[in-house]
Amino acid sequence: MPGLRHNAPMRVFLVPTLVLALAGAPPLAAAPSVRSVRAGDVECRVVGVDLATDRLELHWKDEAGRAFGTVDRLREWGEGRGRALLFAANAGIYDGQYRPLGLHVEDGRIVRPLNTARTGTGRGNFALPPNGVFYVDRDGRAGVLTTARWQQARIEPRLATQSGPMLVVDGDLNPNFDAASDSRKWRSGVCAPTPDHVLFAVSEAPLSFHAFATMFRDELGCRDALYLDGTLSRFWTPTTGYAGAAAVLVRPYAGMFAVFADGGERLKHEGHEGKRRSED
Repeated sequence: MPGLRHNAPMRVFLVPTLVLALAGAPPLAAAPSVRSVRAGDVECRVVGVDLATDRLELHWKDEAGRAFGTVDRLREWGEGRGRALLFAANAGIYDGQYRPLGLHVEDGRIVRPLNTARTGTGRGNFALPPNGVFYVDRDGRAGVLTTARWQQARIEPRLATQSGPMLVVDGDLNPNFDAASDSRKWRSGVCAPTPDHVLFAVSEAPLSFHAFATMFRDELGCRDALYLDGTLSRFWTPTTGYAGAAAVLVRPYAGMFAVFADGGERLKHEGHEGKRRSED
């Protein structure tokens, strides 16, 4: 596994507790870390989620079956329930009807099934082999697997999104990526360097797949990483605002990752419930 390089300039953004207090919710979860990392000649925003203190969630529709579509709607939904949004990001690729193109699991419910259609058949980046799945299982452990490995793994996910292509597999860059490629797009991706720590990254300008994947492997230390989406990708935090593609390029999302300020309390409750179930 390539070692982490420390020679790249990096800016760190802190999300102060005061912001959460002003938002009207107690800071029960730790705010995700935010930093800036270079991928070739492009700056990327990297958000770290500590699953020991932050509850990472995945949302597509509200209780009435209406798709959230935008970060603003998701934030308003949370505020209506006394939940201050700390982080939001687009999930995996979706189809023309604004439905997740592959596996989509929320709170342990399979909302959309695994997509095992043959890759490399002209269905865009999702079909560029291999595609894969990012997940957090019922015990709070995160990971990224190729779709083929996911089918064999028998993991019980609490949340999962399927997308493609894989950026890094077993420490190697996707062999379909060309270092000399002139195809540059805004890009977002995810990895889990350890089971309790998740890293999301979005580029602040167009870049190649090769440069983006290289950053995940060499700068973030990820042995497996998954591409989430392209030109419409954006992340949001309370203090840094939006990062990623220009607003004019953004379309409604079919799935968003989120961390809310009450996540720590929910994790504590789930820990008690899990202990009680194991004792029973």
